[in-house]
Amino acid sequence: MSEQRKHIEVVAAIIRKDNTILATQRGYGDLKDGWELPGGKIEPGEAHDVALIREIKEELEADINVQEHIITIEYTGYEKFDLTMHCYLCSLVNDSNITLVEHEAAKWLSKDTLYSVDWLPADIDAVDAIHKCL
Repeated sequence: MSEQRKHIEVVAAIIRKDNTILATQRGYGDLKDGWELPGGKIEPGEAHDVALIREIKEELEADINVQEHIITIEYTGYEKFDLTMHCYLCSLVNDSNITLVEHEAAKWLSKDTLYSVDWLPADIDAVDAIHKCL
């Protein structure tokens, strides 16, 4: 009998500022150095918007407004786990600054530079969806 793969459910913030989107570079774990949309795991019973606001506060010390759901991605290509990622369009509250708590770097990417970073595989479908919106 085969062992069941670990499944992780996360929320991701597509933080838009003017005509750019925030990309963050992971600073830890198996996927270290890969670029991603910021966010994180949903706690049991936690609503997606509440999880996203909490995660962005923890990771970037920033407050966000969660706007609309853009895409949900089911990704099974990682070695150690399967991923469900719910991506939401967001904006910073009062144009607040971000502080990198868990990430190595961050960049504001325009439509023309959206593919200039090495996105993690699960984030590619989200980036494709974002590209159409910018």
